[in-house]
Amino acid sequence: MLRRLHPEQPESFAFTPANQAWAEAQITKYPEGRRASAIIPLLWRAQEQEGWLTRPAIEAVAEMLGLAYIRALEVASFYFMFQLQPVGSVAHIQVCGTTSCMICGAEDLVAVCRDKIAPRAHELSADGTLSWEEVECLGACANAPMAQIGKDYYEDLTAARLGEIIDALASGTVPTPGPQNGRYAAEPASGLTSLKGFEADRLPQNASVALAEAIGDTVKRIDGTEVPLIAPWAGGPGRPAAPEPVAEAPPQATPPTPSEAPASPGTRPAALEAAREGKADDLKLIKGVGPKLEALLNSLGFYHFDQIAAWTGEEVAWVDENLEGFKGRVSRDDWVEQAKILATGGETAFSKRAKT
Repeated sequence: MLRRLHPEQPESFAFTPANQAWAEAQITKYPEGRRASAIIPLLWRAQEQEGWLTRPAIEAVAEMLGLAYIRALEVASFYFMFQLQPVGSVAHIQVCGTTSCMICGAEDLVAVCRDKIAPRAHELSADGTLSWEEVECLGACANAPMAQIGKDYYEDLTAARLGEIIDALASGTVPTPGPQNGRYAAEPASGLTSLKGFEADRLPQNASVALAEAIGDTVKRIDGTEVPLIAPWAGGPGRPAAPEPVAEAPPQATPPTPSEAPASPGTRPAALEAAREGKADDLKLIKGVGPKLEALLNSLGFYHFDQIAAWTGEEVAWVDENLEGFKGRVSRDDWVEQAKILATGGETAFSKRAKT
């Protein structure tokens, strides 16, 4: 399909202050010379802010990343997740038209969109609130036919039910996502054939639907109010990212002396020669600390939760730099806050799981 920029474009684009901070944080994920790798998340953020991807937005992102405009345009025009024309201010409906959905009635869903929104794909409704398109497989074949509206899937649709959903969106309400025929998730349409004993224990809705409703994050676009910003790798605010698999390095036999240790940022925390009373705390109760990392911490003179809980920002920076094979783990998993709880006898969600 030929994808072109829309003929009518705004004069300029600028991220909101919050989105600008988010975008700058994403860029720091990548090393110098590889910052262009941030182009997809930045283009996506721009689209979420504006509703569609404008030429000024594409060019602004290119400038942030030091790219020629054509390079950013190549990405934006290649991926169909980027909308190069205005979409409905309330919702853009993407009807799956691939094999399973087509067999199960996708054409009827498209007919509803033509009737209730606009005759052709990518056209706005009369009031500008809704738009639609047919897309390739969205991976929910067991719940065909389906459509993605905003961030969520509406599955097991009928033409009548999609019509009701469109009417609800037009009136300002957001229907509950997920299966629309009473199914819990993607179990057989005829009912469970195994694991029947779990039916009584399950929640009223599956986890995806429950989360979407709890945070009101269905057709709502990202607008920069989704705090905290996720940038712990850069020392910025945000909840810790999930630890990534890292090749484990053998612990050092002895802690480096000041004369042997290379210059490091920050300040080395006070260390102990040995655990108090010969009994070290189980540092593996801190999320992100495994047996090898615990041994490495002990070799550096850190045996107790209260030691870690007392680390200052400068001391965290030093430890982060000197955990060979695990650099950055302290701030990434927020050890200090975890250690403060554990040092007072409390438990974290992770330590409870670790103990069991």
